[in-house]
Amino acid sequence: MLLGVNIDHIAVLREARKINDPDPLQAIYIAQLAGADQITVHLREDRRHIHDDDVRRIIENSPLPVNLECSVDPDIVEIVADLRPHRATFVPEKREEVTTEGGLNMDEPNFSNLDKALHYLKAREIEISLFIDPTKEAVRAAKTLGAEWVELHTGHYANLYAMRYGNLSKTHHSIPELEIERSKLTKMLEKALADLEEATEYADEFGLNVAAGHGLNYQNVQSIRKIEGIQELNIGQSIVARSVFTGLERAIREMKALIA
Repeated sequence: MLLGVNIDHIAVLREARKINDPDPLQAIYIAQLAGADQITVHLREDRRHIHDDDVRRIIENSPLPVNLECSVDPDIVEIVADLRPHRATFVPEKREEVTTEGGLNMDEPNFSNLDKALHYLKAREIEISLFIDPTKEAVRAAKTLGAEWVELHTGHYANLYAMRYGNLSKTHHSIPELEIERSKLTKMLEKALADLEEATEYADEFGLNVAAGHGLNYQNVQSIRKIEGIQELNIGQSIVARSVFTGLERAIREMKALIA
């Protein structure tokens, strides 16, 4: 299974002090040495972490393919078209969110916006992936649009896992709607995994490549890696968080070993 390392949180650390340290560019060489297969970055409309210059330097210098996550905002799409990463992954984006909260809205009018942006970038030989919820309807829409990849949103699974098996419920980050009996969490977790498996199988039938990501870490990734048909995982926050204690190369190697 391939590993895309999302390095956004290195830029988050930099932006916390508004200085030029650490530089996300340095991470791409460490990621290559550690066995990563791809670099993933998200150029948000509010530039809260990764900036235009970061993306340009990373694409120009990365020895690994670059997966650029982006919205369908016309200004952002123009930047992507100019920089021509290996892949563009369209993701939903809300300025007030801490992190991406779900898959793309595949209904009108967003469908039309996606269609226009997707074909504009495909004409520039940029591979297209759509970040979607694990549903048959979303997979079918991705195929209709002409995407080569879908990336299944694993955030719901990750939240359930953290509330069921971790200590999240005992912290100020607890998820109120998931403060329920463990037996119910277990059933919901099983359903979330089944949804991911079904969406993967459905995408495979359509000839779509399948990636997955969001909220994956060294504990919850084990069940995801067992889903036959998922070719790639994009993981960022947990790797960068572990690197604070182990160093980035070791953190990537440990994740790579878990999903091999």
